[in-house]
Amino acid sequence: MYDLPPTEAEKVHAYTAHLKITLAQVLLKAFRSRSPAKFSVGEGEAFFAINRRQATPRGVTIGLNADGPIDPRVPVLKVESANGSKLLAVAFGYACHNTTLDLFQWNGDYAGFAQAELETAHPGTVALFWSGCGADANPNPRRLLEHAQTHGKALAKAVDAVLAKSMTPLNGPFAAAYETVKLDFGTMPTKEQLKADAKNTAFAVRTRANRMLKEWDANGSIPNHYPHYPVQTWQLGNQVTWVALGGEVVVDYALRLRRDAKPKGTLWVAGYANDVMAYIPSDRVLHEGGYEADSSMIYYGQPTRWALGTEQRIVDEAVRQVAQFK
Repeated sequence: MYDLPPTEAEKVHAYTAHLKITLAQVLLKAFRSRSPAKFSVGEGEAFFAINRRQATPRGVTIGLNADGPIDPRVPVLKVESANGSKLLAVAFGYACHNTTLDLFQWNGDYAGFAQAELETAHPGTVALFWSGCGADANPNPRRLLEHAQTHGKALAKAVDAVLAKSMTPLNGPFAAAYETVKLDFGTMPTKEQLKADAKNTAFAVRTRANRMLKEWDANGSIPNHYPHYPVQTWQLGNQVTWVALGGEVVVDYALRLRRDAKPKGTLWVAGYANDVMAYIPSDRVLHEGGYEADSSMIYYGQPTRWALGTEQRIVDEAVRQVAQFK
């Protein structure tokens, strides 16, 4: 996506290697220091997300769509010491891009400000954020640092409101399921189209075409599908069923799964889980077109848009996993 100088690209590779090692160390440390804890769950709401798919005479663009669907829920998982005397951690989610800011500085955006706000209010607590199905939602308003701080405070306030009231204790067994499904692409580009794209002035278009031409020459074709799209489900006691989907997932998946999955207890749906290979549009978004359906695939290096029916394939697997926990 980005035309980085070689020295900057090398920093990305070095950071990636460092992150893998650090995450492994964190997991080992957590495993070795585990102890009994008390879990409870609840949900609040926040309303700074706005659907960003705006219809214009030239098609669907990124803008503000106050009438478009969003998911305002703020799921909250509270972790206390075994005797309930200390709040150890709080994990919370929200379905919205973490893109209030566009500055070239390190910043956790609204999610980071929400975490900091909660950790200040509850000393000794670790606050953890996870992203819901907000690939077609942006914070509103945005761009100013003050906006990110305001959204962070609003999200932290929603979490604190849940923590302050009676929450549902988790009890019963833990269970998990994981499977990958094949997702088909739509109409594939021809070799001639890729050769034309290789001369495009846009870096991302040109880079994608050259990579695919190299693969075509080596293998005689390029894949017409993505082989291993991840779908994962956790059953947290009898109270919460947590579905985790790969990629940047639009809001329709959360809304539809809440309707179709019929879980044991409350259903939470996360995106960006296990693999991020592209945006994951619903059939509605594929019919409408626009960034999430079409041009975003360029920046992810995918050959073309997803085929219609992608939504059904993902939903079918998620529903199958949820059903086995009943």
